[in-house]
Amino acid sequence: MGIGLTDDGKAGGMIIWHALLIFLTFAARKLMTERAEKSTQKIHNFNAGPSILPPKVIEESAAAIKDFNNSGLSLLEFGHRTPEFTSVMEEASALVKELMQLDNDHEVLFLHGGASTQFMQVPMNLLDDKETAAYADTGVWAAKAINEAKFFGNVDIACSSKEKGYTFIPKDFAVPNDARYFHITTNNTIYGTQWQSIPRTSNPLVADMSSDIFSRTLDFNSFGLIYAGAQKNMGAAGVNLVVVNNKMLGKLKRKLPTIMDYRNHIREKSMLNTPPVFAVYVSLLTLRWIKSEGGIVEMEKRNKEKAALLYQEIDENPLFSGTVLKEDRSKTNVCFMMKDADLVTSFLAYTNSLGITGIKGHRSVGGFRASLYNALPLESVEFLISAMQKFKTDFT
Repeated sequence: MGIGLTDDGKAGGMIIWHALLIFLTFAARKLMTERAEKSTQKIHNFNAGPSILPPKVIEESAAAIKDFNNSGLSLLEFGHRTPEFTSVMEEASALVKELMQLDNDHEVLFLHGGASTQFMQVPMNLLDDKETAAYADTGVWAAKAINEAKFFGNVDIACSSKEKGYTFIPKDFAVPNDARYFHITTNNTIYGTQWQSIPRTSNPLVADMSSDIFSRTLDFNSFGLIYAGAQKNMGAAGVNLVVVNNKMLGKLKRKLPTIMDYRNHIREKSMLNTPPVFAVYVSLLTLRWIKSEGGIVEMEKRNKEKAALLYQEIDENPLFSGTVLKEDRSKTNVCFMMKDADLVTSFLAYTNSLGITGIKGHRSVGGFRASLYNALPLESVEFLISAMQKFKTDFT
């Protein structure tokens, strides 16, 4: 015996079906609208690294991947010893010298790897077995550099802020007169501290400037050696800038592997082996951008303004607090905490919904970190401040 539907039942079924169809159509449109809105939402990139790049640099580097200088070849396919790429390396080196106002004693190199490679390559080139090098221990990266230097000679830790969680820059310390060099990390990305004034000693000064290179004016000629991974302020990950006073080289008794000897790289103009072509080109574009925007002087002016505004909000907003001694606060990596730990997850979710990315603090310290690299616009800092203020109003 079959089961039939009355006319009323059929009509009711049709009504339910149409209602469901309307609902599904509405839901689909809403989903499409939300996706469209999200795809056009401006992203405010505070990542510590690899970090934000100028839009112009991204556009030009993307175009070069497709067709480099109207050659019909991708930059990724280009021979590194061709005149076209040789001119890239030469211009990039020249711009570094120009922007940093380097004298003739200082050589510019673009080498493989990041700063971590230099933790080893610096002492390998500068420190003999029985000699001593002095180091400032101001964070994780400084500590890693210290550990690597111990493979090549003696290490004197001239000063340290480790016992207080790396929350300040040491002030009163002495560097042994016989130290082959004194090594500092100018800016500490994890903790948010920065050397506001560069120490003056009778020893040659070596500096890891990975996170604040080209962000402020310094007497760069006063350094014996500077190194910096490119992925913060000067390009894409994969290449390392080294600026070295050639008078420091060639004084060791030990023999050096060919590829690790700075002198060989100087002699071959950073072409001792195949360079990271794309990363060098992105650095060139970034250096051009820095110059066109007014050079390091203008970068410093902008960075001071961004940092001052954000630190003011941190100090005035009752939900947040700074993490380091005020006089040692970094203008590059602003670290701060939520006073009520129960609100951390909510604040991160809230800022993420607004398109604010990269502010979660390093896993070893927690809290928040806003990286204010050269390419980050003031607009993004103002947007983050607005979000902090609105969170205070709406969620507390």
